[in-house]
Amino acid sequence: MSYKVEITEKAQEEVRQAIRWIARQSPKKAALWHFEFLEKTDGLESLPARCPLAPESKTHGREIRHLIFGKYRILFLIEDETVYVLRVRHQPQKVLTPYDELEDDSLPD
Repeated sequence: MSYKVEITEKAQEEVRQAIRWIARQSPKKAALWHFEFLEKTDGLESLPARCPLAPESKTHGREIRHLIFGKYRILFLIEDETVYVLRVRHQPQKVLTPYDELEDDSLPD
């Protein structure tokens, strides 16, 4: 089975922030990071459930999974035949609590 991968606006903004931060050190590394991020998310088209449940899964009441990507965690949700990339978090950041915004309005209920 092949899944469609959608990156939410919130996750896209976090990707842009990461690229800007990395580009301050090296524009070349920022471009490479972005390319590798897209490869990782494209890889979620097949067998996304291979990734473990994220700690946020317990606090948000949904099966939120994460894919480790270098120093980042890609948080995502599988709904029917779509994988929604919800957030992109730097690993040292705290786990999201129920009070933190996880999703945006583009997700199905």
